[in-house]
Amino acid sequence: MRTKAAAFLFSIVILTDNASAQKNILKNVTVTNVDSGWAGNSINTVVFRKNSLVTYGDFQFIGFYNKDGDVILGKRKSGNKNWELIKTNHKGNIKDAHNDISIMIDGAGYLHMAWNHHTNPLNYSISKQPLSLEMSDKIQMTSLFETSVTYPEFYKMPDGDLLFLYRDGASGKGNLVINKYSIKSKQWRQLHSNLIDGENKRNAYWQACVDNKGIIHISWVWRESSDVSSNHDMCYARSTDGGVTWERSTSEKYSLPITAATAEYVWKIPQKTELINQTSMCTDANGNPYIASYWREEDSAIPQYHILFNNNNKWNMQSLDFRKTPFSLSGGGTKRIPISRPHVIVWNENKRTCVGLIFKDEERNNKVSVAINDNVNSSKNWKIFDLTSTSVGSWEPTYDTELWKKKKILNLFVQKTEQTDAEGISGLQPQMIQVIEWKPGIKN
Repeated sequence: MRTKAAAFLFSIVILTDNASAQKNILKNVTVTNVDSGWAGNSINTVVFRKNSLVTYGDFQFIGFYNKDGDVILGKRKSGNKNWELIKTNHKGNIKDAHNDISIMIDGAGYLHMAWNHHTNPLNYSISKQPLSLEMSDKIQMTSLFETSVTYPEFYKMPDGDLLFLYRDGASGKGNLVINKYSIKSKQWRQLHSNLIDGENKRNAYWQACVDNKGIIHISWVWRESSDVSSNHDMCYARSTDGGVTWERSTSEKYSLPITAATAEYVWKIPQKTELINQTSMCTDANGNPYIASYWREEDSAIPQYHILFNNNNKWNMQSLDFRKTPFSLSGGGTKRIPISRPHVIVWNENKRTCVGLIFKDEERNNKVSVAINDNVNSSKNWKIFDLTSTSVGSWEPTYDTELWKKKKILNLFVQKTEQTDAEGISGLQPQMIQVIEWKPGIKN
């Protein structure tokens, strides 16, 4: 573990006004319209959708809510601008932005979907045939700990099996459950009912990823109550055996469940520093984890985006330091925040590890933006570009993780939405959903 006191604090230089580079970036951006969808809050565009888009073979799939709360599913041939869309028999409470839709396709081509959860009984369905949009009725997975589900997320293993992560319980008093699906048996089994145990005092808000070798990475902040200002610290665990056993970044085995006393602390971040929960993480080609978040340093009033990454068995931090506007986070429910939670992606270019941070910020007129560093070992290379020319409101980034893994092509689910504080509804009418494709590269 490295603490702030022991850290080397980087001096960041952000270049944002390179018109030629911005023009070249936009040359590699294409936009495809899908259909209009509900936009009165951010339910279609929350960062914890895993996933909003997913590619399997030659087809890409999408899920979203329409203006009436119906679950809409669609697919297209990869690269095609025309989508086949169907209205399913499933609906969600679109007045609560927590109740997102998450989809994934297993290694046999079956589409799995979870929707409409905020301490609700499990809502889960699977397609009736491979590559089909026709879904089953609501079914159970394991019948264990399925009465108070929030934040359902699917992750695909290299062998085609699936993981399903969710919180059992409420904010401030919840546990992380992990189920695993076998494409051979077509059955789910529960690996852990409380991998990360809040001990009835707190809960973990996590982000996760699976690297190319099948190692599962999870990082999380602790929250002591339903008040977002009680978020604190960043922790980490990984599994090298498909989610059965877990270890620290040092390969030291955890005794399960992981608690606040036993967790590996990547970075110590105090409460009441605007630390956000549920952001994103990924790995580089060597399996080194990268975590994106934002918080406010104790000597500043301005929350900044940060990247935490493990290199040579040491945790490092870079603060991007380009923001100039203060804001504060407190209270419960879905918040209206002037910046989005970020997504981080990593790729190799010219034998260097490049990092991209995808976000939106009111300081940049709420456009879809990306900060790029073409050499993670240097903190002075960050450059910011916009992938759209118009505002996306309260949008947060989600993307097609499977397409990115295979081809390093980024497909973003983009829709203008407007979130009011708590669980309020804005007056924004249904807005067009788009898929924005971008092929990263500093030398574009």
